[in-house]
Amino acid sequence: TTFNIQDGPDFQDRVVNSETPVVVDFHAQWCGPCKILGPRLEKMVVKQQGKVVMAKVDIDDHTDLAIEYEVSAVPTILAMKNGDMVDKFVGIKDEDQLEAFLKKSID
Repeated sequence: TTFNIQDGPDFQDRVVNSETPVVVDFHAQWCGPCKILGPRLEKMVVKQQGKVVMAKVDIDDHTDLAIEYEVSAVPTILAMKNGDMVDKFVGIKDEDQLEAFLKKSID
């Protein structure tokens, strides 16, 4: 349910063209809050039992994707559905907020 994006075409294929809603985690190795949010979000995505998948994008490796999706701070989380961004947030959220975000992404 969670995968790392390798490059632009991989993002296009696994996120934009995905039939399943995708939560995209834009993060960086040096980002403290990312290390907290990432695992928490992953756990919640797993609980959705395949209704949503999670793509992880390291902004240092994929600057072009970060620019394209207007990521100016990390962590930035996008919800993608049928190739469109349907929701987005920056920073850490609590469990309830994350759950609401995921529900919105799926419905």
